[in-house]
Amino acid sequence: MSNINKTFGYARVSANDQNERRQIEALTAVGVDERFIFVDKSSGKDFNRAEYQILIRALREGDTLIIKSIDRLGRNYNEITDQWRVITKEIKAYIKVLDLPLLDTTVSDKDLTVTFIADIVLQILSYVAETERLNIKQRQAEGIKLARENGKNLGRPAAQFPPKFDEVYASWKRGDITATKAIEQLGLKRTTFYKLVNSKEKST
Repeated sequence: MSNINKTFGYARVSANDQNERRQIEALTAVGVDERFIFVDKSSGKDFNRAEYQILIRALREGDTLIIKSIDRLGRNYNEITDQWRVITKEIKAYIKVLDLPLLDTTVSDKDLTVTFIADIVLQILSYVAETERLNIKQRQAEGIKLARENGKNLGRPAAQFPPKFDEVYASWKRGDITATKAIEQLGLKRTTFYKLVNSKEKST
């Protein structure tokens, strides 16, 4: 079995339409082989992410994990500190955060004071990340509440009954035409047709 330690990278974006390339370039610039960079397109609210879970299983004692910034690891205060402990204490791997050199256990591992400072910085940054996440949720909730109070419907717009719906619907109910023919005549999607049918029958 090889005892050569490996360097891994981890990048995360919150949505499929966001680009992770800038993070990957920052990781490769410090020597991380792109083959060992794990990328998730997922929210940072927890660590139930496919690529992150593979990464954790791949990490071994003495390996190094590099991330561009602490919020790429996650945004949940309790879980960030818990995962940091798992990586550095249980797995005994190192972590390096490029945007914040104080969070570099490859250095702090040999210096108790630096370790202490890194722990404090991690606690503060994790708290700030979690607070911002909660503030965003609160602002969203307040925005939704205000919109509803002003009579705005935030859901998908209700499907509109097309012209001649009643006539085609009646033909379909009598069995004169099939549902497929009715849908074709009305120019609707099948799901929309049945939603309108359901709405009409509930109102009669």
